[in-house]
Amino acid sequence: MKALLIGDIIGKPGRRAVRELVPGLRRQHGIDMVIANGENAAGGIGLTPSTAEELLQSGVDVITSGNHIWKHREIIPYLDGRYPILRPLNYPSNVPGKGYWIRGSVMVVSLMGRVFIGELDCPFKAIDRLLEEIDPKPRIILIDFHAEATSEKGALGLYLDGRVSAVAGTHTHIGTIDARILPKGTAFVSDIGMVGPRDSVIGDDPEGVIHKFLTQMPHRLAVGRGSVTFNSVLVEIEENGRATRITRIDTEVAES
Repeated sequence: MKALLIGDIIGKPGRRAVRELVPGLRRQHGIDMVIANGENAAGGIGLTPSTAEELLQSGVDVITSGNHIWKHREIIPYLDGRYPILRPLNYPSNVPGKGYWIRGSVMVVSLMGRVFIGELDCPFKAIDRLLEEIDPKPRIILIDFHAEATSEKGALGLYLDGRVSAVAGTHTHIGTIDARILPKGTAFVSDIGMVGPRDSVIGDDPEGVIHKFLTQMPHRLAVGRGSVTFNSVLVEIEENGRATRITRIDTEVAES
């Protein structure tokens, strides 16, 4: 099986890049499933029903998320519906939505870290409970770990090594160079990166971000412009659930 995991999609530029690139990548690499983090797809923060639908129509099979999933309240009813949109598994159990999605022999899980990002339930214990309770357990398990600290991401990857097929980090919007297969067969990367404007500050227009740093005053941020960076990883997985290869696929889309 081949799975493409796409980094945080930033606003309209990111959605356009997904629409233009994903169908061709699926054909070129024989990709079976596409997982994308969509929590910044609507105007640079949050997700709406229309932006989610656009991503799904562009070739994304599952949309994962993180701390911005609640930004637009209109998406909340969809989290409990038929759409493959996930909020992090380790939110309290009474929160709307689901933290995992299963299709055939594949399970996709959305998890969120706690270091520098939020006070959620423990992601380590949350995934332990899921792996113990799910029956039958899918052979292939892919995890989007939306977290700030590379230490927390690395620890979770090694903690789950051999128990899941892949642990791919999101949230920082900066792709890391540590993509590898861990000793027991789990594919890992600290952060996939983003699908957003290349000459930006993690997707945002530089002018507003720099103004905020210089003045320490609140300032409205807007999605950046220009050519779009597309960051993703392609994970190849055997029938037994062990990953055999993880490859970065990083490209650009010219400004429209």
